[in-house]
Amino acid sequence: MRLDLNLGYSGIQLASHPDLVRRVESLGYHTVWVAEAYGSDAVTVASTIVAHSTTLGVGTAILQIPGRTPAMTAMTAATLDDLSGGRFRLGVGVSGPQVAEGWHGEAFGKPLAKTREYVSIVRKILAREEPVTAHGEYYQLPFLGDDATGLGKPLKLIGRPHPGIPIYIAAIGPNNVALTAEIGDGWLPVFFSPERAPEVFGASLVEGFARSGEEAKSERFDIVPTVYAFVSDDIDEGRDRMRPMIALYIGGMGARGRNFYNDLAVRYGFEEAAVTIQDLYLAGEKAAAEAAVPVELIDEVALCGPASHIAERLEVWRASGVGAIAIGADDPKTIATIASL
Repeated sequence: MRLDLNLGYSGIQLASHPDLVRRVESLGYHTVWVAEAYGSDAVTVASTIVAHSTTLGVGTAILQIPGRTPAMTAMTAATLDDLSGGRFRLGVGVSGPQVAEGWHGEAFGKPLAKTREYVSIVRKILAREEPVTAHGEYYQLPFLGDDATGLGKPLKLIGRPHPGIPIYIAAIGPNNVALTAEIGDGWLPVFFSPERAPEVFGASLVEGFARSGEEAKSERFDIVPTVYAFVSDDIDEGRDRMRPMIALYIGGMGARGRNFYNDLAVRYGFEEAAVTIQDLYLAGEKAAAEAAVPVELIDEVALCGPASHIAERLEVWRASGVGAIAIGADDPKTIATIASL
């Protein structure tokens, strides 16, 4: 099991300090993942980390599908992979309705169909076998809509990217996980429980691998959960550091009835807590929502508390079969301690 680091939306804090990037590299981290929501973008941060490192893998977790055309994402991936000497990993995802429609001004649409079309076009561009055409529900190349000039023509990527840039997809719903196993090279789950994953996600993964038509797809498929972490001698302090993030996602990252993270908590068996957290969060009672996050859930999906406790949990993660865990932390002590374990 590899050790990765997910800097989330705070990646700019590390990327702007070259010594910190080199420190992470020296600690033995394999890949650093950076994210975007509606603040700093992931591409600029990723390119800065590439410039300040020599061996670190750099990945996006994630580039938002509604924020970029497939062609722009493919060009970005090819450029970052070339600049890094083959160290880049492309992670994409549809985000959610609030961000897609409220921030990017694009219809959220059917996430499965949109993701399938998007990844297919990116792969065609990077493969560079022929000028790219697409005739999907969401993406048409060339564009032939009512206001088209009629002058568009199929094009081929200038330059030759490194072959096999891996494409990871962020997914947590059963159908989206199956699609990810079918068309992706890797999966970027969040709030992943190594104890409950086989029951909750196993059937979706098996279905997706079968649909891929690739023999032994499961053997090369890379699962990289983001695992939020905080080292503290006081386990309750460590758990309390996890509560705001978990409550935000279960309670407020999406509308009632359209919150994928709330649905995940329900599938994990925490239905009563999921309802309570969402009710409190949407009512503006964030502190109460955070207090309602079950300790059992925190301990399963996060790494927090004393180093000895975290060492025990790391054994569970190693036995889970994931390819890596991406530690979600920006605390230097936590980053160093987990690397030492």
